[in-house]
Amino acid sequence: MFDLDGTLLNVDIDYFLEQYIRALASRLAHKMPPEKFARQLMGSSMAMIQNTDPAKTNQQKFIEDFFGKTGLSVEETMPIFDDFYANDFPRLKHHARTDPNARRVVEAAVKKGYEVVLATNPVFPMSAIRERMRWAGVDDFDYRLVTAYEEMHFCKPYLQYYTEILNRIGRRSEECLMVGNDVDEDLPVARLGMKTYLVRDCLLNRNNVAYSAHAEGKLADLAEFVESGKLDEM
Repeated sequence: MFDLDGTLLNVDIDYFLEQYIRALASRLAHKMPPEKFARQLMGSSMAMIQNTDPAKTNQQKFIEDFFGKTGLSVEETMPIFDDFYANDFPRLKHHARTDPNARRVVEAAVKKGYEVVLATNPVFPMSAIRERMRWAGVDDFDYRLVTAYEEMHFCKPYLQYYTEILNRIGRRSEECLMVGNDVDEDLPVARLGMKTYLVRDCLLNRNNVAYSAHAEGKLADLAEFVESGKLDEM
């Protein structure tokens, strides 16, 4: 299982999100003042992340909270969102950098016969996730699953997110490795018995907490590790 932002895609996620919100807010400026829109977008995104109702997808949770609090029309506004992701979102590419080791490590995993999951936090629609996968150079592999907000019912750091992945791919946690750069979001899965690899290129440890990973290093180190066939020894 590979995280995307800060793991396969070299990006300062906090700065990127600022630019993303600013760009999206400008598209909705005729419906809502940008500052108000930005606050509500973040608030509704947090409501989506914290809502663990298994009966609703993340998309349904976001729509319910955002449109319920803004009073905007879903029918009129969602097409603007969709057009933004199709035409404006790709222009944010210059805020991220492609690391050739991303393609190298995913390709090595596929060649070794591993099932590969793109386990990014499902707070974006699939179109935005696929776009960032293109930026990372890893969009053309045969993934067992790509987690997006249209289909998933939970978000990181909740363990239900990882449990949902396991249920969907029919695997036990002991059979899997989670590769990520975020101490708070990617390492908690170890509580389910899953092994973890912490990527240090864009390491996130916002609360500066002590942590434990089964292994850690740069993405290049992991690529070499997978290519060598030593992954099964973890």
